[in-house]
Amino acid sequence: MSGDLHASFVLAKLNKIGAFTHYGVGGDKMQYQGFKSLFDFSKFNVMGFVEVIKHLQFFLKVEKEIKDILISNRPDLLVLVDYPGLNLRIAKIAKELNIKVLYYICPQFWAWKHKRIFKIKKYTDFVCCINPFESPLLDEYKIPNQYVGHPVAEEIAATMTKEEFANKFNLDLNKEWIGLFPGSRKMEFVRHMKVFLDLVNLEPQREYLLSIADDSFLNLPLAKTFTDNITIIKELNYDIMKHSDFLVAKSGTTTLETTLFAKPFVIVYKANPLTVKIAKLISRVKYIGLPNLIANELIVKELIQEDMTAENIRHEINEVLTNSDKREHFTSVLETIKHKLGDESASTNCANKISEMLNYE
Repeated sequence: MSGDLHASFVLAKLNKIGAFTHYGVGGDKMQYQGFKSLFDFSKFNVMGFVEVIKHLQFFLKVEKEIKDILISNRPDLLVLVDYPGLNLRIAKIAKELNIKVLYYICPQFWAWKHKRIFKIKKYTDFVCCINPFESPLLDEYKIPNQYVGHPVAEEIAATMTKEEFANKFNLDLNKEWIGLFPGSRKMEFVRHMKVFLDLVNLEPQREYLLSIADDSFLNLPLAKTFTDNITIIKELNYDIMKHSDFLVAKSGTTTLETTLFAKPFVIVYKANPLTVKIAKLISRVKYIGLPNLIANELIVKELIQEDMTAENIRHEINEVLTNSDKREHFTSVLETIKHKLGDESASTNCANKISEMLNYE
């Protein structure tokens, strides 16, 4: 989960400031920075209204246990990272216990569940927001905040040249490379891969670089249908983004990472139909892609639900790869969005604010 990565960068900066004890809910990357995780982090990898309801008992149990921990091992500061469904409930508990609360990666109240803004105001002491348009919105409600920069901007880094990458994975430099990002959750991986496989069959002359988040996905029945022109790649997402000619990315942080590489791409997403119906009812935004939200216009095509077909994806790819003017324009617009994010270090600014709130000398 991206929250683990973003928080690990903050922890790394905190460790340079001084000796802090940090514990709670966190993954491998946070634990590498000395964080003590009190829960199995993999169980929190749930997304969507229907999916959360299925795991409701687990989250209620976690909430109770966290409350007990906050009472028995009271922290000087509670830092919440994203995950608003659970974290806003924990924030309420913390405020009842008179524990200071900093929220890093603000709940997307501007997209849906706008009433969350009142919970943010009531239960948090400070918000470190990562999208430039969030700070003015928080100001309207007089919520102490700071735009710290987007964490993705300081995290992206490719490790190989295109030639090195081609040699490592036996890729043909004379072919067009299409990067595929189906997602890190099992259900979204399955939904998206079914369409991606249709795309591969439509355009078999290309190389397809498939990002895999979990090796267990390769045990799924659909993995047996992978063709020779699909190259499975794990933990090298940024190299895929840098070296591909075009990218197909599921909605989420991946779309912003791709934007920062200024590579042409299309945004796709399929979800549980009921989840989508609920989302449409409560959504307050016209787009789901972060680059489109930042630009406040449709820069990158969004193919959602029934619009996500192999034919539609192929159309978007060919529109760019067969027209150099469109490709250059696409790249130029993405560079503009990248400029809007600025060059702030989110982890440094957030760590400094944490230190300030702790009155660390």
